[in-house]
Amino acid sequence: MMHRRRLLAAAAAATTLPLLPGVVRAALPAPKGRVVLTISGRIGIRNAGETAQFDMDMLAAMPQHSFSTKTPWYPGPRKFTGPLLRDVLAAAGAQGRTLRAIALNDYKVELPVEDASRYSVVLARLLDDKPMPVRDKGPLFIIYPFDADETLRSERYYSRSAWQLKVIEVE
Repeated sequence: MMHRRRLLAAAAAATTLPLLPGVVRAALPAPKGRVVLTISGRIGIRNAGETAQFDMDMLAAMPQHSFSTKTPWYPGPRKFTGPLLRDVLAAAGAQGRTLRAIALNDYKVELPVEDASRYSVVLARLLDDKPMPVRDKGPLFIIYPFDADETLRSERYYSRSAWQLKVIEVE
């Protein structure tokens, strides 16, 4: 319980400061479970060498956001839940302009950090209120709220939605 409180306090402090160029100097606890996300590159907060690592409990302890949206990958609208990408980046003290998302199958895509500030991009850990298995685009999925803004319904933003996410490199 104390671990969760410290993480929430760090995440809350991180989200009150601008993502760029400021660096949040809050402590990020070490993951206790299996690491599902590693953030590297231009970050100011680390908990594993030169990286910030997160297990699923750490991501679940952050404020959660949900939305339902249509996507090109599912026949109908689906509900996605997880922390906002900007909150996860803030927890690692990200201070770059570009993110390189890398998936379990080594798919790589670049997206501007500005997307995380401009849109409510979620680092989804739940699909329709259930954990996402690897075979269904899990365990983590960068997903844009496509139905919230017509501009997002384009190949540009669809291609930035990385599923089976494992690493974010901040440049």
